[in-house]
Amino acid sequence: MADERVLSGDEQLRLGRERYESATDFTLAVEEEFAILDPETLSLTDGFEQLQAAAKGTELESHLVGELIASEVEVRTGRCETFADAAALIPSRRAGVKELAAGLGFTLGATGAHPWSPWQEQRIIDTPHYRVRDELLRYVVWRNNTFGVHVHVGINGPDRAVRVCDALRTYLPELLALSASSPFLEHVNTGLHSVRTQIFTKFFPRCGVPDVYGGWDAFEEYVRFLFDTGSIHEHTEMWWSVRPHLAFPTVEIRICDAQPLQDEAISLAALAYSLTARIARALDEGDELLHPHHREIEENFWRAIRWGLSGELIDLATHEVRPARVAIEELIDWVRPVAEELGSADYLAVPLANAAERQIARFEEGATLEEIYAEQVRPTEAPSAAPPPGGSGLARASVGNDRSTRGSSPDGPGAVGGG
Repeated sequence: MADERVLSGDEQLRLGRERYESATDFTLAVEEEFAILDPETLSLTDGFEQLQAAAKGTELESHLVGELIASEVEVRTGRCETFADAAALIPSRRAGVKELAAGLGFTLGATGAHPWSPWQEQRIIDTPHYRVRDELLRYVVWRNNTFGVHVHVGINGPDRAVRVCDALRTYLPELLALSASSPFLEHVNTGLHSVRTQIFTKFFPRCGVPDVYGGWDAFEEYVRFLFDTGSIHEHTEMWWSVRPHLAFPTVEIRICDAQPLQDEAISLAALAYSLTARIARALDEGDELLHPHHREIEENFWRAIRWGLSGELIDLATHEVRPARVAIEELIDWVRPVAEELGSADYLAVPLANAAERQIARFEEGATLEEIYAEQVRPTEAPSAAPPPGGSGLARASVGNDRSTRGSSPDGPGAVGGG
Protein backbone atom coordinates (compact mmCIF):
# COMPACT_ATOMS: atom_id res chain seq x y z
CA MET A 1 0.00 0.00 0.00
CA ALA A 2 2.99 2.34 0.40
CA ASP A 3 2.92 3.53 -3.21
CA GLU A 4 -0.74 4.50 -2.94
CA ARG A 5 -0.94 6.10 0.51
CA VAL A 6 0.81 9.39 -0.26
CA LEU A 7 -0.95 11.25 2.57
CA SER A 8 -2.26 9.97 5.87
CA GLY A 9 -5.99 9.90 6.50
CA ASP A 10 -5.63 12.85 8.89
CA GLU A 11 -3.82 14.85 6.21
CA GLN A 12 -6.39 14.01 3.55
CA LEU A 13 -9.23 15.16 5.83
CA ARG A 14 -7.44 18.31 6.98
CA LEU A 15 -6.53 19.39 3.47
CA GLY A 16 -10.01 18.53 2.20
CA ARG A 17 -11.62 20.78 4.77
CA GLU A 18 -9.20 23.62 4.07
CA ARG A 19 -9.84 23.41 0.34
CA TYR A 20 -13.60 23.66 0.83
CA GLU A 21 -13.16 26.69 3.08
CA SER A 22 -11.49 28.61 0.24
CA ALA A 23 -13.37 27.06 -2.70
CA THR A 24 -15.09 29.01 -5.45
CA ASP A 25 -18.77 28.23 -5.94
CA PHE A 26 -20.02 26.62 -9.13
CA THR A 27 -16.83 25.99 -11.05
CA LEU A 28 -17.05 22.65 -12.77
CA ALA A 29 -15.28 19.84 -14.59
CA VAL A 30 -16.57 16.91 -16.60
CA GLU A 31 -14.90 13.52 -16.96
CA GLU A 32 -15.93 11.17 -19.77
CA GLU A 33 -14.85 7.53 -20.00
CA PHE A 34 -14.48 5.93 -23.44
CA ALA A 35 -14.01 2.35 -24.60
CA ILE A 36 -10.97 1.82 -26.84
CA LEU A 37 -12.03 -0.35 -29.78
CA ASP A 38 -10.68 -2.26 -32.73
CA PRO A 39 -12.18 -0.32 -35.66
CA GLU A 40 -12.98 -3.48 -37.60
CA THR A 41 -14.59 -5.66 -34.92
CA LEU A 42 -15.54 -2.88 -32.44
CA SER A 43 -14.37 -5.19 -29.65
CA LEU A 44 -12.43 -3.78 -26.70
CA THR A 45 -8.71 -3.61 -27.38
CA ASP A 46 -5.72 -2.49 -25.30
CA GLY A 47 -4.60 0.97 -26.28
CA PHE A 48 -4.44 3.30 -23.30
CA GLU A 49 -0.67 3.32 -22.96
CA GLN A 50 -0.31 4.15 -26.66
CA LEU A 51 -2.83 6.98 -26.36
CA GLN A 52 -1.08 8.32 -23.29
CA ALA A 53 2.29 8.30 -25.07
CA ALA A 54 0.84 9.96 -28.17
CA ALA A 55 -0.75 12.71 -26.05
CA LYS A 56 2.58 13.84 -24.59
CA GLY A 57 3.41 17.37 -25.60
CA THR A 58 -0.14 18.03 -26.84
CA GLU A 59 -3.03 19.96 -25.31
CA LEU A 60 -4.54 16.63 -24.25
CA GLU A 61 -1.57 15.45 -22.17
CA SER A 62 -2.85 16.67 -18.79
CA HIS A 63 -6.48 15.83 -19.58
CA LEU A 64 -6.11 12.20 -20.71
CA VAL A 65 -5.85 9.62 -17.93
CA GLY A 66 -6.18 5.91 -17.32
CA GLU A 67 -9.27 4.39 -15.76
CA LEU A 68 -8.66 0.81 -14.63
CA ILE A 69 -8.35 -1.21 -17.84
CA ALA A 70 -6.05 -0.82 -20.84
CA SER A 71 -9.06 -0.73 -23.17
CA GLU A 72 -10.45 2.43 -21.54
CA VAL A 73 -9.45 6.09 -21.54
CA GLU A 74 -10.82 9.01 -19.53
CA VAL A 75 -10.87 12.53 -20.92
CA ARG A 76 -11.34 15.54 -18.65
CA THR A 77 -12.32 19.12 -19.36
CA GLY A 78 -10.27 20.39 -16.45
CA ARG A 79 -11.51 23.17 -14.21
CA CYS A 80 -13.90 25.61 -15.89
CA GLU A 81 -15.05 28.87 -14.34
CA THR A 82 -18.39 28.93 -16.17
CA PHE A 83 -20.69 26.47 -17.83
CA ALA A 84 -20.10 28.19 -21.16
CA ASP A 85 -16.38 27.43 -20.83
CA ALA A 86 -17.11 23.81 -20.18
CA ALA A 87 -19.68 23.66 -22.97
CA ALA A 88 -16.97 24.67 -25.40
CA LEU A 89 -14.49 22.12 -24.08
CA ILE A 90 -16.48 18.88 -24.27
CA PRO A 91 -16.57 18.83 -28.10
CA SER A 92 -12.94 19.91 -28.23
CA ARG A 93 -11.78 17.16 -25.86
CA ARG A 94 -13.88 14.55 -27.66
CA ALA A 95 -12.55 15.58 -31.06
CA GLY A 96 -8.98 15.61 -29.79
CA VAL A 97 -9.01 12.15 -28.26
CA LYS A 98 -10.87 10.65 -31.23
CA GLU A 99 -8.30 12.10 -33.63
CA LEU A 100 -5.51 10.77 -31.46
CA ALA A 101 -7.12 7.32 -31.36
CA ALA A 102 -7.70 7.24 -35.11
CA GLY A 103 -4.06 8.05 -35.72
CA LEU A 104 -3.11 4.96 -33.74
CA GLY A 105 -5.61 2.69 -35.48
CA PHE A 106 -8.28 2.75 -32.76
CA THR A 107 -11.82 4.02 -32.51
CA LEU A 108 -13.75 5.02 -29.37
CA GLY A 109 -17.15 4.08 -27.97
CA ALA A 110 -19.27 5.71 -25.27
CA THR A 111 -21.98 3.53 -23.77
CA GLY A 112 -22.17 2.45 -20.14
CA ALA A 113 -20.98 -1.09 -20.93
CA HIS A 114 -19.56 -2.95 -23.91
CA PRO A 115 -22.17 -5.32 -25.40
CA TRP A 116 -19.95 -8.37 -25.82
CA SER A 117 -16.23 -8.06 -24.97
CA PRO A 118 -15.40 -10.44 -22.08
CA TRP A 119 -14.14 -8.93 -18.85
CA GLN A 120 -11.75 -11.88 -18.54
CA GLU A 121 -9.76 -10.57 -21.51
CA GLN A 122 -9.22 -7.01 -20.18
CA ARG A 123 -5.89 -6.04 -18.63
CA ILE A 124 -5.66 -3.69 -15.65
CA ILE A 125 -3.21 -0.88 -16.31
CA ASP A 126 0.07 -0.97 -14.39
CA THR A 127 -0.07 2.06 -12.09
CA PRO A 128 0.28 2.21 -8.29
CA HIS A 129 -3.35 3.34 -7.99
CA TYR A 130 -4.78 0.44 -9.94
CA ARG A 131 -2.34 -2.15 -8.59
CA VAL A 132 -3.76 -1.37 -5.16
CA ARG A 133 -7.34 -1.58 -6.48
CA ASP A 134 -6.55 -4.98 -7.97
CA GLU A 135 -5.00 -6.25 -4.72
CA LEU A 136 -7.90 -5.02 -2.60
CA LEU A 137 -10.94 -5.82 -4.72
CA ARG A 138 -9.96 -8.75 -6.98
CA TYR A 139 -13.06 -10.05 -8.83
CA VAL A 140 -15.03 -6.91 -7.97
CA VAL A 141 -12.62 -4.71 -9.90
CA TRP A 142 -11.95 -7.27 -12.67
CA ARG A 143 -15.65 -7.35 -13.46
CA ASN A 144 -16.06 -3.57 -13.61
CA ASN A 145 -15.55 -2.93 -17.33
CA THR A 146 -17.94 0.03 -17.40
CA PHE A 147 -17.93 3.59 -18.70
CA GLY A 148 -19.48 6.69 -17.16
CA VAL A 149 -19.68 10.46 -16.98
CA HIS A 150 -18.65 12.26 -13.78
CA VAL A 151 -19.48 15.90 -13.07
CA HIS A 152 -17.61 17.93 -10.44
CA VAL A 153 -19.15 21.14 -9.12
CA GLY A 154 -17.21 23.55 -6.92
CA ILE A 155 -18.88 24.27 -3.56
CA ASN A 156 -17.65 26.72 -0.95
CA GLY A 157 -17.76 25.55 2.67
CA PRO A 158 -17.20 22.05 4.08
CA ASP A 159 -20.57 21.84 5.87
CA ARG A 160 -22.33 23.17 2.81
CA ALA A 161 -20.63 20.65 0.51
CA VAL A 162 -21.72 17.74 2.68
CA ARG A 163 -25.27 19.07 2.90
CA VAL A 164 -25.41 19.47 -0.88
CA CYS A 165 -24.42 15.81 -1.21
CA ASP A 166 -27.09 14.89 1.33
CA ALA A 167 -29.80 16.51 -0.80
CA LEU A 168 -28.45 15.26 -4.14
CA ARG A 169 -29.05 11.67 -3.00
CA THR A 170 -32.77 12.13 -3.68
CA TYR A 171 -32.23 12.90 -7.37
CA LEU A 172 -29.66 10.29 -8.31
CA PRO A 173 -32.37 8.07 -9.89
CA GLU A 174 -33.55 10.92 -12.15
CA LEU A 175 -30.00 11.54 -13.37
CA LEU A 176 -29.49 7.83 -13.95
CA ALA A 177 -32.79 7.38 -15.81
CA LEU A 178 -31.90 10.24 -18.12
CA SER A 179 -28.39 8.94 -18.79
CA ALA A 180 -29.09 5.19 -19.17
CA SER A 181 -27.15 3.83 -22.15
CA SER A 182 -26.21 0.23 -21.32
CA PRO A 183 -28.91 -2.39 -21.99
CA PHE A 184 -26.56 -5.04 -23.42
CA LEU A 185 -23.78 -7.15 -21.87
CA GLU A 186 -22.14 -10.50 -22.61
CA HIS A 187 -23.99 -10.87 -25.94
CA VAL A 188 -27.46 -10.54 -24.38
CA ASN A 189 -30.21 -7.99 -23.91
CA THR A 190 -30.10 -7.78 -20.10
CA GLY A 191 -33.59 -6.33 -19.72
CA LEU A 192 -31.98 -3.42 -17.86
CA HIS A 193 -31.47 0.11 -19.14
CA SER A 194 -28.26 0.60 -17.14
CA VAL A 195 -26.43 -2.66 -16.57
CA ARG A 196 -23.36 -0.51 -15.81
CA THR A 197 -25.01 0.75 -12.64
CA GLN A 198 -26.06 -2.72 -11.56
CA ILE A 199 -22.49 -3.97 -11.95
CA PHE A 200 -20.72 -1.05 -10.33
CA THR A 201 -22.99 -0.05 -7.46
CA LYS A 202 -23.91 -3.59 -6.42
CA PHE A 203 -20.35 -4.95 -6.54
CA PHE A 204 -18.19 -2.23 -5.01
CA PRO A 205 -18.04 -1.53 -1.28
CA ARG A 206 -19.04 1.96 -0.09
CA CYS A 207 -20.95 2.52 -3.30
CA GLY A 208 -24.37 3.64 -4.49
CA VAL A 209 -26.52 5.93 -2.32
CA PRO A 210 -24.60 7.36 0.68
CA ASP A 211 -25.99 8.18 4.09
CA VAL A 212 -27.10 11.65 5.21
CA TYR A 213 -24.38 13.30 7.34
CA GLY A 214 -25.80 16.76 7.96
CA GLY A 215 -22.42 18.47 8.04
CA TRP A 216 -18.67 18.05 7.86
CA ASP A 217 -18.11 16.83 11.42
CA ALA A 218 -20.32 13.76 11.03
CA PHE A 219 -18.89 13.06 7.59
CA GLU A 220 -15.34 13.37 8.92
CA GLU A 221 -16.14 11.08 11.86
CA TYR A 222 -17.21 8.33 9.47
CA VAL A 223 -14.29 8.82 7.09
CA ARG A 224 -11.88 8.83 10.02
CA PHE A 225 -13.41 5.53 11.16
CA LEU A 226 -12.68 4.09 7.72
CA PHE A 227 -9.06 5.29 7.84
CA ASP A 228 -8.49 4.21 11.44
CA THR A 229 -9.79 0.69 10.84
CA GLY A 230 -7.76 0.22 7.65
CA SER A 231 -10.97 -0.02 5.59
CA ILE A 232 -9.67 2.64 3.20
CA HIS A 233 -6.27 4.17 2.58
CA GLU A 234 -7.30 6.86 0.12
CA HIS A 235 -10.47 8.96 0.08
CA THR A 236 -11.55 7.93 -3.43
CA GLU A 237 -12.12 4.42 -2.06
CA MET A 238 -15.53 5.80 -1.10
CA TRP A 239 -17.20 5.06 -4.44
CA TRP A 240 -20.59 6.58 -3.70
CA SER A 241 -22.72 7.85 -6.57
CA VAL A 242 -22.32 11.35 -5.12
CA ARG A 243 -19.49 12.35 -2.81
CA PRO A 244 -17.48 15.27 -1.47
CA HIS A 245 -14.09 15.07 -3.16
CA LEU A 246 -11.25 15.73 -0.73
CA ALA A 247 -8.58 16.44 -3.35
CA PHE A 248 -10.75 19.06 -5.06
CA PRO A 249 -13.29 21.28 -3.32
CA THR A 250 -16.11 19.81 -5.39
CA VAL A 251 -19.21 17.71 -5.10
CA GLU A 252 -18.75 14.84 -7.55
CA ILE A 253 -21.79 13.24 -9.22
CA ARG A 254 -20.84 9.76 -10.45
CA ILE A 255 -24.13 8.08 -11.29
CA CYS A 256 -24.39 8.64 -15.06
CA ASP A 257 -23.74 6.23 -17.93
CA ALA A 258 -21.40 7.30 -20.73
CA GLN A 259 -23.14 9.10 -23.60
CA PRO A 260 -22.82 8.19 -27.29
CA LEU A 261 -24.09 11.63 -28.36
CA GLN A 262 -22.02 14.69 -27.56
CA ASP A 263 -25.04 16.96 -27.16
CA GLU A 264 -26.63 14.55 -24.69
CA ALA A 265 -23.41 14.45 -22.67
CA ILE A 266 -23.52 18.24 -22.48
CA SER A 267 -27.19 18.32 -21.57
CA LEU A 268 -26.67 15.73 -18.86
CA ALA A 269 -23.77 17.73 -17.42
CA ALA A 270 -25.96 20.84 -17.50
CA LEU A 271 -28.63 19.17 -15.40
CA ALA A 272 -26.15 17.77 -12.87
CA TYR A 273 -24.47 21.18 -12.61
CA SER A 274 -27.71 23.17 -12.37
CA LEU A 275 -29.19 20.79 -9.81
CA THR A 276 -26.12 21.03 -7.58
CA ALA A 277 -26.16 24.82 -7.72
CA ARG A 278 -29.93 24.93 -7.12
CA ILE A 279 -29.56 22.82 -3.98
CA ALA A 280 -26.72 25.01 -2.70
CA ARG A 281 -28.87 28.11 -3.20
CA ALA A 282 -31.81 26.45 -1.44
CA LEU A 283 -29.57 25.73 1.54
CA ASP A 284 -28.39 29.34 1.59
CA GLU A 285 -31.99 30.55 1.62
CA GLY A 286 -33.01 28.22 4.43
CA ASP A 287 -35.37 26.13 2.30
CA GLU A 288 -36.35 22.73 3.60
CA LEU A 289 -34.87 20.01 1.39
CA LEU A 290 -35.97 16.42 1.04
CA HIS A 291 -33.92 13.71 2.79
CA PRO A 292 -35.80 10.45 2.12
CA HIS A 293 -34.93 7.17 3.75
CA HIS A 294 -32.17 5.28 2.00
CA ARG A 295 -34.58 2.43 1.30
CA GLU A 296 -36.99 4.78 -0.52
CA ILE A 297 -34.26 6.18 -2.77
CA GLU A 298 -33.20 2.61 -3.53
CA GLU A 299 -36.68 1.87 -4.88
CA ASN A 300 -36.27 4.66 -7.43
CA PHE A 301 -32.66 3.61 -8.01
CA TRP A 302 -33.84 0.17 -9.07
CA ARG A 303 -36.56 1.62 -11.30
CA ALA A 304 -33.95 3.74 -13.07
CA ILE A 305 -31.64 0.75 -13.56
CA ARG A 306 -34.43 -1.48 -14.84
CA TRP A 307 -36.62 0.86 -16.92
CA GLY A 308 -34.61 4.04 -17.28
CA LEU A 309 -36.37 6.92 -18.99
CA SER A 310 -39.17 4.58 -20.15
CA GLY A 311 -40.30 3.77 -16.62
CA GLU A 312 -41.86 5.48 -13.64
CA LEU A 313 -40.33 7.10 -10.57
CA ILE A 314 -41.83 7.69 -7.16
CA ASP A 315 -42.23 11.26 -5.94
CA LEU A 316 -40.51 10.76 -2.59
CA ALA A 317 -42.30 13.76 -1.09
CA THR A 318 -45.84 12.55 -1.91
CA HIS A 319 -45.23 8.85 -2.75
CA GLU A 320 -47.14 9.35 -6.00
CA VAL A 321 -45.85 7.47 -9.04
CA ARG A 322 -45.35 9.29 -12.34
CA PRO A 323 -43.43 8.79 -15.60
CA ALA A 324 -39.69 9.28 -15.32
CA ARG A 325 -39.87 11.92 -18.04
CA VAL A 326 -42.35 13.93 -16.00
CA ALA A 327 -40.13 13.64 -12.92
CA ILE A 328 -37.14 14.96 -14.86
CA GLU A 329 -39.17 17.78 -16.42
CA GLU A 330 -40.32 18.81 -12.94
CA LEU A 331 -36.70 18.77 -11.80
CA ILE A 332 -35.70 20.96 -14.75
CA ASP A 333 -38.48 23.40 -13.85
CA TRP A 334 -37.12 23.58 -10.29
CA VAL A 335 -33.51 24.23 -11.31
CA ARG A 336 -34.24 26.55 -14.25
CA PRO A 337 -34.03 29.93 -12.40
CA VAL A 338 -30.51 29.15 -11.17
CA ALA A 339 -29.60 27.56 -14.51
CA GLU A 340 -30.58 30.76 -16.31
CA GLU A 341 -28.40 32.77 -13.96
CA LEU A 342 -25.42 30.45 -14.50
CA GLY A 343 -25.80 30.08 -18.26
CA SER A 344 -26.77 26.40 -18.33
CA ALA A 345 -30.54 26.67 -18.90
CA ASP A 346 -30.40 26.48 -22.70
CA TYR A 347 -28.66 23.10 -22.46
CA LEU A 348 -31.35 21.40 -20.36
CA ALA A 349 -33.38 18.82 -22.28
CA VAL A 350 -35.25 15.53 -22.11
CA PRO A 351 -34.68 13.56 -25.34
CA LEU A 352 -37.41 11.90 -27.35
CA ALA A 353 -35.52 8.68 -26.57
CA ASN A 354 -32.28 8.30 -24.65
CA ALA A 355 -29.40 6.02 -25.65
CA ALA A 356 -30.80 2.91 -23.92
CA GLU A 357 -34.25 3.38 -25.45
CA ARG A 358 -32.81 3.84 -28.93
CA GLN A 359 -30.72 0.69 -28.63
CA ILE A 360 -33.61 -1.38 -27.25
CA ALA A 361 -35.90 -0.17 -30.05
CA ARG A 362 -33.35 -1.28 -32.66
CA PHE A 363 -33.01 -4.66 -30.94
CA GLU A 364 -36.78 -5.12 -31.05
CA GLU A 365 -36.67 -4.29 -34.76
CA GLY A 366 -34.30 -7.23 -35.24
CA ALA A 367 -30.94 -5.45 -35.43
CA THR A 368 -27.95 -7.38 -34.12
CA LEU A 369 -25.90 -6.19 -31.15
CA GLU A 370 -23.02 -5.58 -33.56
CA GLU A 371 -25.19 -3.35 -35.73
CA ILE A 372 -26.60 -1.50 -32.75
CA TYR A 373 -23.21 -0.88 -31.16
CA ALA A 374 -21.80 0.35 -34.46
CA GLU A 375 -24.56 2.95 -34.49
CA GLN A 376 -23.50 4.11 -31.01
CA VAL A 377 -19.83 4.29 -31.95
CA ARG A 378 -20.57 6.31 -35.10
CA PRO A 379 -23.70 8.19 -34.06
CA THR A 380 -25.68 10.82 -35.88
CA GLU A 381 -26.10 13.79 -33.57
CA ALA A 382 -28.93 15.65 -35.29
CA PRO A 383 -32.01 13.45 -34.71
CA SER A 384 -31.88 13.45 -30.94
CA ALA A 385 -30.07 16.59 -29.92
CA ALA A 386 -30.87 20.25 -30.05
CA PRO A 387 -28.32 22.87 -31.11
CA PRO A 388 -26.29 25.10 -28.86
CA PRO A 389 -27.72 28.59 -28.31
CA GLY A 390 -27.89 30.38 -31.62
CA GLY A 391 -27.33 27.16 -33.57
CA SER A 392 -29.61 25.24 -35.86
CA GLY A 393 -31.15 21.82 -35.48
CA LEU A 394 -34.04 19.93 -33.96
CA ALA A 395 -35.20 20.65 -30.44
CA ARG A 396 -35.74 17.67 -28.21
CA ALA A 397 -39.31 17.14 -27.12
CA SER A 398 -40.37 15.26 -24.04
CA VAL A 399 -42.54 12.18 -24.18
CA GLY A 400 -45.19 11.45 -21.58
CA ASN A 401 -46.92 14.82 -21.45
CA ASP A 402 -47.44 17.88 -23.61
CA ARG A 403 -44.45 19.87 -22.42
CA SER A 404 -41.11 20.05 -24.16
CA THR A 405 -37.74 21.12 -22.90
CA ARG A 406 -34.93 22.85 -24.68
CA GLY A 407 -31.72 21.08 -25.55
CA SER A 408 -28.20 21.83 -26.67
CA SER A 409 -24.53 21.20 -26.27
CA PRO A 410 -21.41 20.67 -23.97
CA ASP A 411 -20.64 21.27 -20.41
CA GLY A 412 -18.86 22.00 -17.19
CA PRO A 413 -16.70 23.00 -14.15
CA GLY A 414 -14.33 22.33 -11.38
CA ALA A 415 -11.84 19.70 -10.52
CA VAL A 416 -11.09 16.22 -11.64
CA GLY A 417 -10.60 13.09 -9.64
CA GLY A 418 -10.32 9.37 -10.10
CA GLY A 419 -12.22 6.63 -8.45
